Amino acid sequence: MSLSPELSARLKWNADGLIAAVVVDHATSDVLMMAWMNDDALDSTLTTRRGTYWSRSRQELWVKGETSGHVQHVREVRVDCDGDTVLLRVDQTGPACHTGTHTCFDTGERLLLADESAR
Repeated sequence: MSLSPELSARLKWNADGLIAAVVVDHATSDVLMMAWMNDDALDSTLTTRRGTYWSRSRQELWVKGETSGHVQHVREVRVDCDGDTVLLRVDQTGPACHTGTHTCFDTGERLLLADESAR
């Protein structure tokens, strides 16, 4: 499958031509990472089923795991209700974060903690 012009037109790309991509583990639903995609990255992801993103710092496409071996096999791509975010459900090989942790949200830093007494 590739990115159709109709789907691309329905998506709300930001001023830089990017859309937010939230990546979750297909088996556990752990949030692994957030990255940016342009239409080429999304098209490549749909075509190859490998997580492909746009590097804002390098201004180029990058395929997750191309250098680290920690690849993402994309099982499903969903579009949110506003069309401004995509959700990728992946089978992750190895750590998802460039720091070597399972997810990019393993820092332990929390702005708000779950409160069991809150109703």
